[in-house]
Amino acid sequence: MNWINILIGWQVLSILVLIVLAILSWLYYDKRYKKSETKVPSGYIWTEEISIDPSTGKKERVYYNPDTGDRFYKEE
Repeated sequence: MNWINILIGWQVLSILVLIVLAILSWLYYDKRYKKSETKVPSGYIWTEEISIDPSTGKKERVYYNPDTGDRFYKEE
């Protein structure tokens, strides 16, 4: 009986850890793709790269921040 309680407790703990990891990964999803139709933030420089958004088919100019490595996408 004691081993059964330990196994059930271990499974419950594993499920709780998976739920917490799923919530954290959803909250801190990769936010490097900053799509915006506003003006380009300061510190970002113009690049010759043009990206085509696969969901809309619109062209987007890529701007790059050399200090942080972040990229900014602005619709053309």
